[in-house]
Amino acid sequence: MYSVEWQKRGLPHTHISFWLHDKITSNEIDDVFSAKIPDENVDEGLYDIVVENMIHGPCGALNEKLPCMAEGRCTKQYPRILVPNTITGNDGYPQYKRRSSEDGGKIAMIKKHNSTTIEVDNKYLRPETAQGIFVNFSRLLEFNNGRLPFAAAQIGPAFRNEISPRSGLLRVREFTMAEIEHFCDPNDKSHPKFNSVKDLEILLYSACAQMEGKPSKLMKLGDAVTQKLIDNETLGYFIGRIYQFLIMVGVNGKKLRFRQHMSNEMAHYARDCWDAECLTSFGWVECVGCADRSAFDLTQHSKATGAKLKAERKLSEARIEEVVDVLPRKALIAKQFKAEVKIVLEEIEKVDSNIIESSIKQEGKFDLQVNDKSYSITSEMVEVRRQMKKVHVENFVPSVIEPSFGIGRILYVILEHNFGVREGDEKRTFLKLPPIVAPYKCCVLPLSNKPDFMPFVKQISQDLEDQEIPSEVNTSSGSVGRRYARTDELGVPFAVTVDFDTLKEPHSVTLRDRDSMLQVRLPVNEVAAVIKSLSCGKLSWSEVRAKYPAFIQQE
Repeated sequence: MYSVEWQKRGLPHTHISFWLHDKITSNEIDDVFSAKIPDENVDEGLYDIVVENMIHGPCGALNEKLPCMAEGRCTKQYPRILVPNTITGNDGYPQYKRRSSEDGGKIAMIKKHNSTTIEVDNKYLRPETAQGIFVNFSRLLEFNNGRLPFAAAQIGPAFRNEISPRSGLLRVREFTMAEIEHFCDPNDKSHPKFNSVKDLEILLYSACAQMEGKPSKLMKLGDAVTQKLIDNETLGYFIGRIYQFLIMVGVNGKKLRFRQHMSNEMAHYARDCWDAECLTSFGWVECVGCADRSAFDLTQHSKATGAKLKAERKLSEARIEEVVDVLPRKALIAKQFKAEVKIVLEEIEKVDSNIIESSIKQEGKFDLQVNDKSYSITSEMVEVRRQMKKVHVENFVPSVIEPSFGIGRILYVILEHNFGVREGDEKRTFLKLPPIVAPYKCCVLPLSNKPDFMPFVKQISQDLEDQEIPSEVNTSSGSVGRRYARTDELGVPFAVTVDFDTLKEPHSVTLRDRDSMLQVRLPVNEVAAVIKSLSCGKLSWSEVRAKYPAFIQQE
């Protein structure tokens, strides 16, 4: 709405945008604001007011000492001119009131905005990415050959009406969200891979425990599902996978719990919902949500559009049931819609026959929506038949299990949980990023810049590049201990040092672990393979220490 600019002479300017709803002459604006108007007539549109000498508070916000005059005190009322009155209102957005030139600050210029304007009435930003997946359900089902279960994932920006953004990445209005929509049969929510996570012991904070004031409890996922604390296997499976993912990327397991939504906070359509919460300096913070959304979303989209958002289930035995068929009368439809007849016929096929029948019975017609256009299908244009048929499949609306990840919050927790201080030296900090997420996996440090070391540095660097291991060569000045400390602060998990023993045969180097600061000596030609295995989690540092001799280095 407004931004602060500084002229060379140091005077603050404020740009304030407003919408002019009808025509007003430049003389009228001149009379109110003493402003410079480029044209004689000012048309409807978005305009910028440039205010000189406006006093600003912290962060460039308008100072509350210069608010708009009260409605009753304004000497000149111009309802077309809307200017921010306070920093934010109750809904988190700037408040607007009428202003006149006596409110403080000289209006230097009013000019038409140079960008395309969009009216904000009934325009919304998405609060989640999930709905894009739901509206494409039919295509996704077709891609999976009409079989359930299947899942689709999406990552992108989402927006919330955060009244008071603060706490860094934790409370923001725009953030990155990653969501998985797992579609399954509502009558069968078992999961074939649940056995792989059923023995995980996870800290669970049930709704009953919250109501009774009891602490969270460490439980195996298998026991939680058996006792119906967690509603079904598929939900339990995704809770287990969320736990494994968070641990893998660096969340401290001792500061991680899953809290169940209580009845007064759970969505009305959800069967069960759990949040992965991480303990931070700001308290417990929700980072991932995992909910059984039942069939609510697909059902609502189907009601709104008439589209068939259903899957098929094979029956163990064929049965006789009454079905509704809608048969278009093509000649009448072609006469009414002419060139658009093909589009209309294709869309009628996609609509649930029961919806068409119900609409025609109640209103005598069915309004077919195609993009932004509506086609009125009258009772004469279609024939609705009810007949008994032998069916081998039945249609049903799938349920959805949804894990939803807040990327910004997870990133913040990773950084906070992995920030450490060396024992006995508070000034020496380091970042304990797991190798799998560390941007650089290894740093190559020659003990000296002597030419004899360079061939080994180039060989090791090339071997790491061939193994697709991100690394850097550190030839900066300072002792090797200081260089270790610099790489530790950046979160680099491993360091390879080329020293004077490397020049001797057999050629070897030292490999240092960031967290323990312990080193081993190993052959030059094995370095890249070992770091590759360590970075992928196929090899642990304890296994490396058991295989190679220790190297004692005073830092």
